[in-house]
Amino acid sequence: MLEAGDRVGGRAHTIVREGFALDLGCGWLHSGERNPWTKVAEAAGLTVDRSPARWDTQWRDLGFPPSDQAAFGAAFDAFDAEVERRVALPDVPLADALSAAGDWAGAVDAIVGYLDGVEAGAVSLHDHAAFDAAASDNNWRVCEGLGTTVACIAAGLDVRLNTAVTAIAVGNDAVCVTTASGIVDAATVIVAVSTAVLARITFTSELPSHAAAAGDLPLGDVGKVFLRVDGPTDFPVDGHLRGHPRALRSASHRLRPFGWPIIESYFGGPFAADLAAAGQAAAADAMIAELCGLLGSDWRPRLRPLAVSGWRAEPFIGGAWSHARPGRRDARRAIVEPVAGRLFFAGEAGALDDVGTAHGAHATGVAAATAALAALTQAQPVAQ
Repeated sequence: MLEAGDRVGGRAHTIVREGFALDLGCGWLHSGERNPWTKVAEAAGLTVDRSPARWDTQWRDLGFPPSDQAAFGAAFDAFDAEVERRVALPDVPLADALSAAGDWAGAVDAIVGYLDGVEAGAVSLHDHAAFDAAASDNNWRVCEGLGTTVACIAAGLDVRLNTAVTAIAVGNDAVCVTTASGIVDAATVIVAVSTAVLARITFTSELPSHAAAAGDLPLGDVGKVFLRVDGPTDFPVDGHLRGHPRALRSASHRLRPFGWPIIESYFGGPFAADLAAAGQAAAADAMIAELCGLLGSDWRPRLRPLAVSGWRAEPFIGGAWSHARPGRRDARRAIVEPVAGRLFFAGEAGALDDVGTAHGAHATGVAAATAALAALTQAQPVAQ
């Protein structure tokens, strides 16, 4: 296994700060009852928290009175219904369905940013709808971190860290992989990198469809800020707040995950892109300002930044997860198309239904590995 970075897991990355396991990348076991990472976590002796996510609540109705919550809920349902109606029609930008949300279109587009990493005008309606159609309401967490879970399955593998691949050439008898540390010849190769990184690797001329697919599946922007809460609080475990419930530029704040004195602030789309450009300190300040707008200015000295994600700046990743451009959903099939029976591809960009997820990536990995093993078996001579 050739890993460009200094750790395994990619966009699944758990760090420990002051004794708390913080997922800088993917952290939810979406559709937990069928998510393969649930079994991986439990087999590794990790703790799966099956408590329901409370994204649709606003603690103490702060800044979001019940009448507004009801109006937003109705607007989001109308948006969802319009998306569902349009699935049977030719693909369009998801923004074409926003008019159904009326005055709440900006607030709905903020949630699109959470889900797709971009504003609604940049993403395929069909691609957005595919995730919704496949997902259940069981969104679980791993106390020790989903990044910890993903890293577990690399135990025992021959992993070469800090070994970036720069070129891959498919020959008649082998695949030649060029790295900064030397050249590796292999009978089969599985490529599992983000679409941003795929575009940087030099392939043989047999891959024009993969390069085009990567361009049609760009990475969006999402971000996380973890804040330590100093002093006592009556926050409920897994409570929730939206910073600016009516606005496009608003974060979702998870209060006391796992009962910890932590607030996990999450934001996406253009808001996340702007904060990423402004830097980690600016992102932390923006989250503290949102929270103080709801809780009161006396909370500011009690909120201490512990960690801030920065996926756009990660050199071997380059963003959050992929979204299909309007009319380009078929790129998800093209990007995992095998080449010459020797070169295979995996990753969240190739998931057709569980798009942009760790379990979608897992499914493509299993498919690629199965195909690669079959190719190796066929290539072996029959014993006489």
